[in-house]
Amino acid sequence: MYDIVVIGAGPAGMTAALYAARADREVLLLEKESFGGQVVFSPKIENYPGYMQMSGNEFADKLIEQVLAQGVTVELDEAVEIRDGKVKTVVCASGTEYECGAVIIATGSRHRMLGLEDEEKFVGNGISFCAVCDGAFYADQTVAVIGGGNSALQEAVLLSDICKKVTIVQNLDFLTGEGKLVSLLAKRENVDYIYGATVEKFLGSDELTGLILDQKGTKIRLDVDGVFVAIGQVPVNDAFAPVADIDTRGYILSGEDCLTKTPGVFVAGDCRTKNIRQITTACGDGATAAMTACRYLNDQ
Repeated sequence: MYDIVVIGAGPAGMTAALYAARADREVLLLEKESFGGQVVFSPKIENYPGYMQMSGNEFADKLIEQVLAQGVTVELDEAVEIRDGKVKTVVCASGTEYECGAVIIATGSRHRMLGLEDEEKFVGNGISFCAVCDGAFYADQTVAVIGGGNSALQEAVLLSDICKKVTIVQNLDFLTGEGKLVSLLAKRENVDYIYGATVEKFLGSDELTGLILDQKGTKIRLDVDGVFVAIGQVPVNDAFAPVADIDTRGYILSGEDCLTKTPGVFVAGDCRTKNIRQITTACGDGATAAMTACRYLNDQ
């Protein structure tokens, strides 16, 4: 039996595991995919205190190394249920069950899709979500980036160094990313912009060949070799609805205290309701959830 089971090994989950382990608690960290969560898709991090610049992979590698050095047990498995009781039980997709005194949900979020016909079919065949992972496949070719926030602009910066042409398609009449990124892209001669437009249809048979855009009622055909969708994230919290209230967008309802409706079940990071979702705020949540969980265990 563990003192604390942490579900999710992104910045919030790994920070929670680190703090709990340093408080001499027996900690299990569960991760269904890869350590680091969505941060590993970030080619460059420049706003984390103490570091001028690092990649998302570098950040994730350092953090998991630190967690393992504290003696945290790590298992690759997907948590599909939390059973409440004085002793909590975390049930995994593999059928394995883990008993513990407290649970911290830190499942983060996944890439948001456009929800169009044939979108799933083209994922990996023209549609991507990660320029770091797939940008090299489009060297000297033409691509589109869907979105205008920080993630989209970071993708566009990286792709502009690789591709012949990058077209940013934004549904608003302006970009919403940081001014520094906007200024950086303005200097790239191979970057173009289409504002006030949404993707209406994907073109192609087995592989994507282009897009049909709707720009305020006007249809535009955009021929591209690839599309990078960067329109934000969505949480996946349905499995935890019995122990945590979830809002209409899928986020677990919780404040800065990281509490849920169930005593002994806590939430941290991008999967909870919050105004700002950054690596620093995720790490802050992880520390808060871990310390609060430790206090909860002390009171039992």
